[in-house]
Amino acid sequence: MTQLNKNYIAGDWLAGQGEITNINPSDLSDVVGQFAQADSSQLDKAIEAAQAAQAEWAAYGLERKQAVLMAIGTEMMERAEELGTLLSREEGKPLAEGKGEVYRAGQFFTYYAAEVLRQLGQNAQSVRPGVDIDIRREPVGTVAIISPWNFPTATASWKIAPALAYGNAVVWKPANATPASAHALTEIIARQDIPKGLFNLVMGSGGDIGQKLVEHKGINAISFTGSVPVGRGIAQAAVGNFTKLQLEMGSKNALAVMDNADLDLAVAVALGGAFGGTGQKCTASARLVVHEGVHDAFVEKLVKGAEAMKVGHALEEGTQIGPVVSEQQLNENLAWVAKGRSEGAELACGGAQVERATKGFYMTPGVFLGTTNQMEINREELFAPLTAVIKVGSYDEALHTVNDTRFGLTAGIVTRSLARANHFRTNARAGCVMVNLPTAGTDYHVPFGGRGESSYGPREQGATASEFYTIVKTSYIAAGEPE
Repeated sequence: MTQLNKNYIAGDWLAGQGEITNINPSDLSDVVGQFAQADSSQLDKAIEAAQAAQAEWAAYGLERKQAVLMAIGTEMMERAEELGTLLSREEGKPLAEGKGEVYRAGQFFTYYAAEVLRQLGQNAQSVRPGVDIDIRREPVGTVAIISPWNFPTATASWKIAPALAYGNAVVWKPANATPASAHALTEIIARQDIPKGLFNLVMGSGGDIGQKLVEHKGINAISFTGSVPVGRGIAQAAVGNFTKLQLEMGSKNALAVMDNADLDLAVAVALGGAFGGTGQKCTASARLVVHEGVHDAFVEKLVKGAEAMKVGHALEEGTQIGPVVSEQQLNENLAWVAKGRSEGAELACGGAQVERATKGFYMTPGVFLGTTNQMEINREELFAPLTAVIKVGSYDEALHTVNDTRFGLTAGIVTRSLARANHFRTNARAGCVMVNLPTAGTDYHVPFGGRGESSYGPREQGATASEFYTIVKTSYIAAGEPE
């Protein structure tokens, strides 16, 4: 019998109202584990415990809190191979990416361990004589964290680490598609010097536990990464309680390739941006906006590069593209391939389900040609190893096409012109802009987020995270007369 992996609620490991089976998408015969599903009463217990523990945690000395975050991050980095293998086994991304994700997640904790000691306030003179002003940030309270399956450890970590660093309690609902990584991270956190109930892992479906979590009056802030429809529903549910919100949602990122681009670099950037993580990244290069002067040469190299990518078991050496995360995701991807063809796009390569030595959800990377920015495949987020080439006649047309989307997470350009690069960086309507780099790939010490329907609320990551995880208090102090 497979051991049941339990929820972590109010400092105890608890079974729930049922359980789910976690299957390896690279090998459907491989059961990763059984994972408990929380019930409503357990969610209430977790939030109640978090509220009580938060005040105790906020009162911890700075170095004591710093030591906790440093210990979490250090252990994650030391165990990156082990935990990265588990991540790749349950999510499907190639092993190198899985190990890299866990190591980077550890860096989030060590970064925010340092931020614990950098929480400095401000002083100001009052307009009234004899009055001093003190401005400082305090914890927002109990934070609900809802994380996605595509970066099950990294995305959760860049939310959990600042939440703890700034003195908050956490109730975490991870995606049900990747519970093993969530359970492993929770085991590390649970061993630390933290108050009982400060950190809670509450596994369950989004429609049940997730919905109850965002509606709960005991939650002071919600940080969510996922789809636009779910994000909109969370916002509607939370507004009744005036709950603070941070939403990272959809994208339709574009990479512009100019006529003066280094073509080999452009192709490498496009392939990495479009197909890294099996195309299941919110920062993926889903639209390739290519100048007509280099279009044919770029496409020839791009298609050859895509066809040469190795699709295989996530843990197999040399795999560049693992399986997609689930059968549902695979079916959605194949439906988008059919949709693109029906809209008149040419599928130059890939976009097909394939078999490997083990039964899994394997799909070859696909490149659409002859597309327009009005096609639905270029308007909606596919979250698949699929990218579409859009031919344009000028830089101005390229910039307009890049910006012609309701999203605005990342945008990129490949060019040898510094003037063009600077103009693009200034005028691209995206939260993150890349020059001669893939649209997928960001650092942990600077802000991350988008515009339009990609993001809502304060930015994530870096010191900017304090805007979400804290509230500002202004104090006025009458100095009085000296005795």
